[in-house]
Amino acid sequence: MATGRIVVGVDGSEPSLEALRWAARQAELTGDALEAVIAWDHPATGWPAVGPAPVPVPPPGPDPEEAARRTLDEAVTATLGGPAAASTGRRTVQGPATRALLDRARGATLLVVGARGHSGLKAALLGSVSHHIAQHAPCPVVVVRPTPITP
Repeated sequence: MATGRIVVGVDGSEPSLEALRWAARQAELTGDALEAVIAWDHPATGWPAVGPAPVPVPPPGPDPEEAARRTLDEAVTATLGGPAAASTGRRTVQGPATRALLDRARGATLLVVGARGHSGLKAALLGSVSHHIAQHAPCPVVVVRPTPITP
């Protein structure tokens, strides 16, 4: 029986999949429910420099919310598989990733995000999302760094 809730940010990138794997193992150890979250927004469109501002209309093409939902479903299923994927809650939230994750983290026992993989000096720094999350989260945060590849 779940005692709490672990929220993990998933965007389909390898760092987010590592965070998902880590969060799933932690949820298994603690008995907490696992909730995978993806954020989406309408793509930016250009506005004319003069004249009245037009009414924002989503551009034609794939529905960004549906694309985000599909990305999340595919990531959870491929990464966790079987019963773990089936028991993972999934949330598709409109807006910036930082806001979506901070909102979903309210009442959570843990918030897990991946760190973008960089080499050299950049490896010592957090990305903008993980940095903002670490400063403002309403619960403990884990930033999962990429697993080093050994020759």
